[in-house]
Amino acid sequence: MAAEIFYDADADMALLAGKKIAILGYGSQGHAHAQNLRDSGCEVIVGTRSEGPSYDLAKSHGFEPVSLQQAAEQADIVNLLLPDEKQGSAYEEQVRDALSPGDILMCSHGFNLHFGYVAPPDGVATLLVAPKGPGHLVRSEYLAGGGVPCLVALGDESDEATMRIGLAYASAIGGGRAGIIRTTIAEETETDLFGEQAVLCGGLSALIKAGFETLVDAGYQPEMAYFECMHEVKLIVDLFYQGGLNYMRYSISNTAEYGDYTRGERIITEETRAEMKKILEEIRSGDFAREWIAENKAGAEKFHAQRQQEREHPVEHIGQHLRRLMSWIDEKEV
Repeated sequence: MAAEIFYDADADMALLAGKKIAILGYGSQGHAHAQNLRDSGCEVIVGTRSEGPSYDLAKSHGFEPVSLQQAAEQADIVNLLLPDEKQGSAYEEQVRDALSPGDILMCSHGFNLHFGYVAPPDGVATLLVAPKGPGHLVRSEYLAGGGVPCLVALGDESDEATMRIGLAYASAIGGGRAGIIRTTIAEETETDLFGEQAVLCGGLSALIKAGFETLVDAGYQPEMAYFECMHEVKLIVDLFYQGGLNYMRYSISNTAEYGDYTRGERIITEETRAEMKKILEEIRSGDFAREWIAENKAGAEKFHAQRQQEREHPVEHIGQHLRRLMSWIDEKEV
């Protein structure tokens, strides 16, 4: 069954007229949503802590930030854009009681709605509008006259009137220029987590490190290993982005293409596929969500230790050195 895809022509921006939209959190997605909505003529209230970089950034962009509670009290549409691990407690403490019947509670990732850490009060509809790209791209594409594709989904008690609000919101942040795909909150949440863990972040990071380590352990220079297993990943991914696997294979040498067909399956084995299925089941059952929330309630010591350990991996050190030699790269350091 083909997905339903909507565009600007399917969205009625007039549905947002006279409505106040609260953007709770001014991080990666929040700053982009708030500015794009404002530039599209919407009335936006930014809710964030009264100190810290997010507050200062919102001020520098011309907003007058208020607390999460104040923003939710004033708004008709409330988009919860705090980090997943902080949403549940912030919602219970500052947002839930500020909502009124007829309000719409939104998110851009369904983690907390789907797994029950955020439960709307009676009379409050739930809605997801999720750009398929980071916030800086949502903003830059909007400014360039384009947009980032968005997903739109309704909560269990929401109706088609809420769906029309979702289309208008997605259009206002630029999604209607690229396409707005209808999905469900469960589908968005589970596929997003799986993609991050098994392919885009967890899978790819582990593959890069394993390739780098294999070459260095065999006596090759780490600089060569970095170029082959890290640097050139972008070149290949750009080809995927432009034309899929076929265009990548069209663009590389016949030798590389033959190696792709004959060796790739030896890396992604049946054992790997079985582990992918296990990861998906952990996501669908809620086990991963419970693990991540519990980790944060316990102070996230394991998470922070792993973060520090990964920063010390040799591929990071050699990469930092080599990127400084490549003046065309806008190097980012954390």
